[in-house]
Amino acid sequence: MNLVDKIQILKPHTALLKDNLMGIEKEGLRVSRKGGISQAPHPKAFGCALTHPNITTDFSESLIELVTPPLHSAEAVLSFLSKTQQYMYHHLPKDQSFWPASMPCVIRGETYIPIAKYGSSNRGRMKTVYRKGLANRYGSVMQTIAGIHFNYSFSPDFIEAYRAKKAPNTTTRDFTDQSYMGLTRNVIRYGWLVPYLFGASSAVCKSFLKGYRQHSLVEFNDSTLYKPYATSLRMGDIGYQNLREDEAGVKANYNSLSHYIHSLKSGMQTPCREYEAIGIKTQGEHQQLNTNILQIENEYYASVRPKPLVLDDKKPLDALKDQGIGYIELRSLDINPFLPLGIDQTQIYFLEVFMLFCLLETSSAISSREQFDIDNNDQLVAHEGRKPGLNLTHKGQTITLEKLGSDIMNKIYLCAELLGEEYQTAVKLMTRRIDNADLTPSAMTLSEMKNRNQGFFDYTNALSKQHRRDFLTKDVDADHFNYLDQQAKTSCQRQIEIEQADNLSFDEYLVHYFSNE
Repeated sequence: MNLVDKIQILKPHTALLKDNLMGIEKEGLRVSRKGGISQAPHPKAFGCALTHPNITTDFSESLIELVTPPLHSAEAVLSFLSKTQQYMYHHLPKDQSFWPASMPCVIRGETYIPIAKYGSSNRGRMKTVYRKGLANRYGSVMQTIAGIHFNYSFSPDFIEAYRAKKAPNTTTRDFTDQSYMGLTRNVIRYGWLVPYLFGASSAVCKSFLKGYRQHSLVEFNDSTLYKPYATSLRMGDIGYQNLREDEAGVKANYNSLSHYIHSLKSGMQTPCREYEAIGIKTQGEHQQLNTNILQIENEYYASVRPKPLVLDDKKPLDALKDQGIGYIELRSLDINPFLPLGIDQTQIYFLEVFMLFCLLETSSAISSREQFDIDNNDQLVAHEGRKPGLNLTHKGQTITLEKLGSDIMNKIYLCAELLGEEYQTAVKLMTRRIDNADLTPSAMTLSEMKNRNQGFFDYTNALSKQHRRDFLTKDVDADHFNYLDQQAKTSCQRQIEIEQADNLSFDEYLVHYFSNE
């Protein structure tokens, strides 16, 4: 059954797509007035990061993460995010700002990028030690890169209608897992589209690469490095990557859910000589959780992850095995500094259609040869995506990005028919970026910097101040602010309960946690 046939048989069920769920996790650095990463702890007004459902931290104490619940529409998700970000601005100390770009502000070496703290509980200490392990393994600077994660699930009723048409003899659980893994493979296969269309990190502060190994960036001005045709340096070889894991023989396998779980567990169980040299403890202080290739599954960076709906204190891979896939997390989105929220409705509409396309398009297993081509495409687009005549590889054939992009966008547009006219309009708008690379956020950012004669820091800092002013002058939603006030209190009460419930030493806790790997 080809894509057109699937679209035809699903047309009677389009109403079920209204019950799909989506959510956003948006990261951003707290920055001091002088432009460096704030050294101040996570503001008390935001409650306790360990247990707050909507305002937490990522790698650093200064890297805020704003989280929406799963909601049914782009409008609802953006409204929640906007009101939460407004609350954040109202409670942010006056000498701090919220950095509106993926690549970080001025970094004065690794001397102080404060690692996030989560209290004295074993659970909280484990989160901190895991981050310390990341710092020891890869350096702290890379961990200050921020992004947006887009979480998406199709309504169970839609999946059931699709199963009844496509594979009526397959169980709902098996069909759901197979469909989501097929979607995941297609996101990997066509994922270069995301940094091309939405990448907004074509320049970085020189301080980010100070003391860095060799790189191919060139000077924009005395404070900034860039690549003239880059789309997303965040997704390139100076950003997130798994080079060390790949070299050690760990590569996530997406050809089935069991393959995926097994491949990551393998990385979590395989010792690494380089990490053994770091040691688990130095003078009694934990330096990492263990000396394996992966401390835990999240250490393997992926542009997309299948996720379980509920953890219930289970490890993520165990929850995936027991419950199956609940939703998909797309992790390759840069923060667009032009946009107050870093993302907008048109972008979300497009991402919804992209997810539907990846679900319905045929998705064969990914061979090692295809994976090599995928990795190569991803790096080319990250570093040279807007270069005229750039060639990519698809199905073993060389093809221009413009031609391949146009072919994929035509298929995505067909899928948009199932979601509605506004989705078709969003796909048309994004298709213009394939035809004209100057319309991409990465190109527009560089153009603005050149027009204003500003380097990355000065340009982004000006946007940071503008966004802050705009949010502080908007009318406040008192109910939402009251809700977040209550969450702040509840989160700290919950953290205390977790700390008081501990009955093992931290070392015993880790032994128990990893004992049934």
